[in-house]
Amino acid sequence: MPDDDFLTDDDLEGASASGGSGTAGDDDEEQTFLTREGLKKLKEELDELKNVRRKEVAQRLKEAISYGDLSENSEYEEAKNEQAFLEGRILELERKIKNAKIITEHRSEKRGKEISIGSTVTFRNRTKQSDEESYTIVGATEADPFDAKISNESPIGRVLLSHRSGETVNIETPAGLMRYEIIKVT
Repeated sequence: MPDDDFLTDDDLEGASASGGSGTAGDDDEEQTFLTREGLKKLKEELDELKNVRRKEVAQRLKEAISYGDLSENSEYEEAKNEQAFLEGRILELERKIKNAKIITEHRSEKRGKEISIGSTVTFRNRTKQSDEESYTIVGATEADPFDAKISNESPIGRVLLSHRSGETVNIETPAGLMRYEIIKVT
């Protein structure tokens, strides 16, 4: 078993979070790193889209069709566009859930030292001499900077991974090269 601060369910059980068999074909699509809470939110959204929104859009289509001539029917066009968007979102959510890798906490002597997905990092921008900021590194699906969650794929998240408390890192941001001091990792 790897000695990481956080492990996926695959590391612990040898199968994907969605019950996959772990066969060679399972790695064909990109993994979606999620917390258990994030996976629950995706499943709730998928359920809402399939069981509520689909029915609403189908009813709107039925009404629009009843108006007659579809070639100049704006309600019909809107409903068809909404249906296409809805079905696309359902497919996207199903793919993310199928490829979900749950980030679970793993206690070890390294805990609080090396940054990994799931770590909460307190750092200070030394370039701008700003106040300390704390963010949790999460998968791209759950990223929400307004909720102090940054993606492992973001410029800052990508560079912070595998660094430790006390280190200083240089990060290329849209505003230019910034120097960050890592204060604390939990």
